[in-house]
Amino acid sequence: MKVVVTGAKGQLGKELVKWFREMEWNVYGYDKDELDITDAQQVISLLGHIHPHVVVHAGAYTKVDEAEKEKEKAFFVNAYGTRNVAVAAEKVGAKLVYVSTDYVFDGAQRVPYHEFSSPNPINIYGKSKLAGEQFVRDFHSRFFIVRTSWVFGAYGNNFVKTMLRLAKEKEEILVVDDQYGCPTYAVDLVQKIYELVQTEKYGLYHISNTGYCSWYEFAKIIFSEMGVNVRVQRCGTKDYPRLAARPSYSVFDHMALRLNGFELLRHWRDALREFLHEYEVKH
Repeated sequence: MKVVVTGAKGQLGKELVKWFREMEWNVYGYDKDELDITDAQQVISLLGHIHPHVVVHAGAYTKVDEAEKEKEKAFFVNAYGTRNVAVAAEKVGAKLVYVSTDYVFDGAQRVPYHEFSSPNPINIYGKSKLAGEQFVRDFHSRFFIVRTSWVFGAYGNNFVKTMLRLAKEKEEILVVDDQYGCPTYAVDLVQKIYELVQTEKYGLYHISNTGYCSWYEFAKIIFSEMGVNVRVQRCGTKDYPRLAARPSYSVFDHMALRLNGFELLRHWRDALREFLHEYEVKH
C-alpha cells in the first residue's frame, strides 16, 4: 500500500511517516521544500506518478498570529493548497485525510463541540482551514476531515516542550487559565488516522485525547508529572495579548468516532504520562 504524506517534516507529519512505515506501507513524505501544494500542476503530476492509495494532507500554514498579517498566504496554502491536493487525490482515486483544527470554532458555547456544531472561526488561520475543509467536500468523494487540537509529541514545537524548556530558564511561569481545550498526543492521533483509512466510514471526525483542561491546568500537570519545582501563575487571555484571537473554549465531543464504532482515545493525562516518560529517557 502506498501513502503520500504532505507536511512530512512537521510535528504530525513525522509521526505519520514513522507509523505508516512501521505498518509496512510505502511512504512518500513531502515537505514544503519538496512539494509546493500551491502549484496545482506539480501536485497533480506527483500524485499521478506515485498513484497512492491514501493521501494524508498534514501540510499547512500554521503560524496562527502571523496569519493575521499574511492573510493571503494563509488562504493560498490552507485553502487553495488543500483544493489542489483534493483534486489530485480524487484524480488518482486515493482516499484523502485532511487534518484540520479546533480553531474553526469561536469558543462561545460552553458544551463540547461535536461534528455537527456550526463552525464560526474568529481568526484567519481558522477561517483558512475551514475554507480547506470546504474544498475537500467540494472536490473529493472519499475523504476524512480530521479536526484536532492542542497537539504535543516528540517532534517540532509544542506546549509541553515549551513548558519543560521554560522550567529550566525561569522560577515562575505565567499561563492563561481562561482557554479550555483537549490535548492530543500525536502518536494517538496518527494511530486513529491509520485506523480510519482502513475503512469506508468517510466524513468529519473530531480526534483528540479524551478529557479537557485549561492551558494553566495542562502546565501544572506537566510539572507535577515531571516532579519539576516551578511556580505557575494564572493569567487571563487579556493579560497576554496576541495578534490572533483564540477560542476560549474549543473542547471536542467525539460523536463521529462513537457513532461509527471507533474506540475513543485514552485520557490526555495517560497519554501525557507516556510521552513524558519517553521524553525523560531521551533527554
